[in-house]
Amino acid sequence: MLLAEDDRAIRHALERALTLEGYRVTAVADGVEALAQAHRTPPDILVLDVMMPGIDGLQVCRVLRAEGDRTPILMLTALVETADRIAGLDAGADDYVVKPFDVEEVFARLRALLRRTGTGESLPKGVAPVGVRTSPAPKEPAVPERQLTAAGLRMDLQARRVWRGARELELTRTEFELLELLVRNAGIVLDHSTIYDRIWGYDFGPGSKNLAVYVGYLRRKLDEPGASQLIHTVRGVGYVLRED
Repeated sequence: MLLAEDDRAIRHALERALTLEGYRVTAVADGVEALAQAHRTPPDILVLDVMMPGIDGLQVCRVLRAEGDRTPILMLTALVETADRIAGLDAGADDYVVKPFDVEEVFARLRALLRRTGTGESLPKGVAPVGVRTSPAPKEPAVPERQLTAAGLRMDLQARRVWRGARELELTRTEFELLELLVRNAGIVLDHSTIYDRIWGYDFGPGSKNLAVYVGYLRRKLDEPGASQLIHTVRGVGYVLRED
């Protein structure tokens, strides 16, 4: 794991906590060091502070994504406005934690990211990555599902590509997984807790805006002038994908 945080006290405290939790941590103080270290020894996951001198966390994220690096990234931010969070998602981040944070929340989000991506090396002891079986594997595994279609959308699951009609959409890892969940359950209303559990691995609680931010950002990429909206809000319940 690569941790980039310019506040020395936070960096040392988080590095110690993560190490005690079972992670192998390389900690750096700014974005320049973070990029250099990521290029030198690619990590399994990155934890980046947004506000750092020189090259900030958003710039680090943009550079890595532009290079085709899909390593999961968790952002640490003191910025609480929705627009600021959207900027992080737009840069290619997979998730974020708002300061001040409880270290247990950081642990939970990291575990969820690592399970979703199937990355095993940085998982703490006792946490199995996606794809690791505790019982013998079947002799003849089923052929992986390749494509999904619903409401004018087509998803290539292996290539992780999405089209609405002829237009291809550029989605982050979390956006892709959220859309996949909605497409698989097209026409079915999914409640908030179900979505949180399937995408993040746990529920952030009734006060969390995390899901609303991702749904809003996904809508911006899906919606087209003159075309019907695909993701609908069912107030007090959750969301549903359908083409009206």
